[in-house]
Amino acid sequence: MVLTGAEIVIRCLQEEKVEYVFGYPGGAVLYIYDALFNQDKVRHILVRHEQAAVHAADGFARSTEQVGVALVTSGPGATNAVTGIATAYCDSIPLVIISGQVPTAAIGQDAFQEVDTVGITRPCVKHNFLVKDVRDIASTIKKAFYLAKSGRPGPVLVDIPKDVSMHKCEFEYPKEISMRSYNPVVKGHQGQIRKAVQLLLEAKRPMIYTGGGVVLANAAEQLTKLTRLLGFPITNTLMGLGGYPASDRQYLGMPGMHGTYEANMAMHYSDVLLAVGARFDDRVIGNPAHFAEEPRKIIHVDIDPSSISKRVKVDVPIVGDLKEVLEEMIRQLEAGAARPNPEVVGAWWKQVDEWRSRDCMKYKNSSEIIKPQFVIQKLWEVTGGDAIVTSDVGQHQMWASQYYRFDKPRRWLNSGGLGTMGVGLPYAMGAQLAHPDRQVACVTGEASIQMNIQELSTCKQFRLPIKICNLNNRYLGMVRQWQQLFHGERYSESYMDSLPDFAKLAEAYGHVGLKIERPSDVEGALREAFARKNDLVFLDFQIDQTENVYPMVQGGKGLTEMILSAEDL
Repeated sequence: MVLTGAEIVIRCLQEEKVEYVFGYPGGAVLYIYDALFNQDKVRHILVRHEQAAVHAADGFARSTEQVGVALVTSGPGATNAVTGIATAYCDSIPLVIISGQVPTAAIGQDAFQEVDTVGITRPCVKHNFLVKDVRDIASTIKKAFYLAKSGRPGPVLVDIPKDVSMHKCEFEYPKEISMRSYNPVVKGHQGQIRKAVQLLLEAKRPMIYTGGGVVLANAAEQLTKLTRLLGFPITNTLMGLGGYPASDRQYLGMPGMHGTYEANMAMHYSDVLLAVGARFDDRVIGNPAHFAEEPRKIIHVDIDPSSISKRVKVDVPIVGDLKEVLEEMIRQLEAGAARPNPEVVGAWWKQVDEWRSRDCMKYKNSSEIIKPQFVIQKLWEVTGGDAIVTSDVGQHQMWASQYYRFDKPRRWLNSGGLGTMGVGLPYAMGAQLAHPDRQVACVTGEASIQMNIQELSTCKQFRLPIKICNLNNRYLGMVRQWQQLFHGERYSESYMDSLPDFAKLAEAYGHVGLKIERPSDVEGALREAFARKNDLVFLDFQIDQTENVYPMVQGGKGLTEMILSAEDL
């Protein structure tokens, strides 16, 4: 069958069972949009900005086990997409981004809307391709999907010049693909797994530390089984929330900069630490030198060998698919007679519970002014703890992660690595399209939401009934917090003197807008919003401007050097 390059692109997406493509048309991709017009299997979601297209595809991928797909034009279309691509790269999200390029004869000629997309994106993609021959399109797209979802997932970009999308050739989609230099390890080393299990059985102060890799590998079930079999305390990073049930007694909350007192203390004073799909980044362990002061053995399981021993020395490295490695650990434990010593582990739990008794997440509620923690707790109650919650970046992000208890994976969508403001609404769009019957809430702030607020128009066009919880304190909240604590209360450019009436703005886009100013109205407003099953509702909560996120570990400090409340200052 002879097809144009553009028709081949669409046929490839159909072969990959792609349901949605998030994109924005332009001159260099007009043939591809024309091919989209003539079919009905792949649905295009017209966003209002290319950054949002990639974020929405990202949100779709995070809430499913599928590869998200975005389509943008050349030049500014591609550069607008870069923030979304970098965001996905930092969090290892499987995406395929198809970008248009100027005709091959014009490349390097400073043509209209020409930019070196491959060069610009090289540092923030898992791989990228410039397709110069129409006969290479099918095999390239097959490789792109394979690379995006195998091994450590990530975004892959395919740049297609306009003339290549216009040329014709015989179409045949490869059934399989092999890449000689790319062979990710799947099975963990048996000897290392045996060594790890033995260390866990001998531990006196064991701790399990897990991250987003558990969610990406769909290994939550195996992690839960192993943790309960061992009876050890466990913590999930910001990216790993939902990988283990937050309501379970063995769960200690998040570790790190805004982690709980008990999680940080248990991480620091553990003698055997099992790290699963988690990086030891600066937001988790703080100062590596401080973390290294306590002697401990570290077992690190990860699909990416380059993540192991990057910031801390690891004693037992295990490279492989997390689900397979955890299943093998469970098999070895169940096959043997040995179990962790209950008296030793019990003594450790006594210490952990003593740390937990400090109740570090308590806060002073008010009947006069809305506390953001109270809003999140009510959101959790009203949604039964089973909503898909997206978030932007800032104080609201931390409150959402601390006070909404995630019991299942793929319920929490958040930019943990790059920390991108403006992701919350597009993430919610992708998640709502993937799960039309699920409750989807976007927790945001008045600054973050304005970075992609134009997508309220997209939500109206595609009738997405997202509930937006805007925790509005008129400040760049986390900036204000740091300026208060570490810059002598000099609030340089963190106050937003001029803001729109968000409720009326939402109404202008054709949605429902609610402004909530009293604590007594919080629960009623949330219940009203979620009762409106077919409407997007924008809830603008006027919250306490002075509220800070605690606990907190200052940058450069160690895990045990926490500020638990304003009284510690």
